[in-house]
Amino acid sequence: MKVLLTITGLSMGGAEHVVVNLADALAARGHQVKIAYLTGEALVLPKDKSIEVIAIGMKGKAGFLSAYFKLRALVKAFQPDVVHSHMVHANLISRLLRLTVKIPKLVCTAHSNNEGGQLRMLAYRITDKLADISTNVSQDAVNEFVAKGAVKPGRMLAIANGIDVNTFSYNSHARDTIRNELGISDKKMLLAVGRLDVPKDYPNLLHAIERLAQQRDDFKVFIVGDGPLRNEFGALVKTMNIEGMVEFLGIRRDVPALMSATDLFVLPSAWEGFGLVVAEAMACERVVVATDCGGVSEVVGSSGFLVPPKNSDALADALNNALSLDSSECAEISKAARQRVVERFSLDANVDAFLSLYSA
Repeated sequence: MKVLLTITGLSMGGAEHVVVNLADALAARGHQVKIAYLTGEALVLPKDKSIEVIAIGMKGKAGFLSAYFKLRALVKAFQPDVVHSHMVHANLISRLLRLTVKIPKLVCTAHSNNEGGQLRMLAYRITDKLADISTNVSQDAVNEFVAKGAVKPGRMLAIANGIDVNTFSYNSHARDTIRNELGISDKKMLLAVGRLDVPKDYPNLLHAIERLAQQRDDFKVFIVGDGPLRNEFGALVKTMNIEGMVEFLGIRRDVPALMSATDLFVLPSAWEGFGLVVAEAMACERVVVATDCGGVSEVVGSSGFLVPPKNSDALADALNNALSLDSSECAEISKAARQRVVERFSLDANVDAFLSLYSA
């Protein structure tokens, strides 16, 4: 089977990792796969070098028409059996391609319960009939799209993201190496991973840390990622006088090792579709404290701590409770967390689900 995966961009986000992992898994099963991304720089790439990654080069709204015809030419040349698009811009442009070029099967995947305002939801609704089926990463996200009128009931299915549980697993050697690198010895390490932008709500975390610092000083928080609000968040850390407790690590390509190194993983997001990094941390046998937004509760279940979004007091209390667990309590939660991910969110299960849609 020939599969063309289209995506808005290949930056360091969760959706981007999901797409390249899907590409690798499909190629490993003998399918011919190409990835086309609309804009930006390709920072996340598949491991399989036989997978061609094609830059469409769309620059702003003015570049839409040029991008449309470049993508159309690619479809005509490759003649895929399936086009599987990801994220709002790629979903919409891939649907419109069907007006001018043959696409035997089109599957469109959203990766959040919040992919924009009313205009985008209207665009989804108007173009819905051009897709064979749409998916989203959690039932909560599907319900949100239905509630906003973007799709009719039954036209969007929930297919959870897949985690490579071999890559994301606890590694004691990596733990020692990273903790030595970061100078963590007698303190507990907290880790957050995600783009430094509005949805991830790092001010929520920083306000929680400010409050937590009044109760204990046996921890340090490391934040992995980059984004447009990096300077703003750095200034907020200084204003709160918690510089010694928070360190920004920027973009890192050793996230599984960092997760093994940490004692506690925290997700402070205002909204999420699935919460991929939460599942990855759980696969690494980490205790998780996360906001109950989007599909995160579907991931965590009872194997972690959930608090309301945008409530830094509740987040601080949950962090304090998690940091106060004894070693046996941590081990029990950690083992259950990995088992939950292995059973419910494996990459193989994700690929099987999409292959069923491709051939339906």
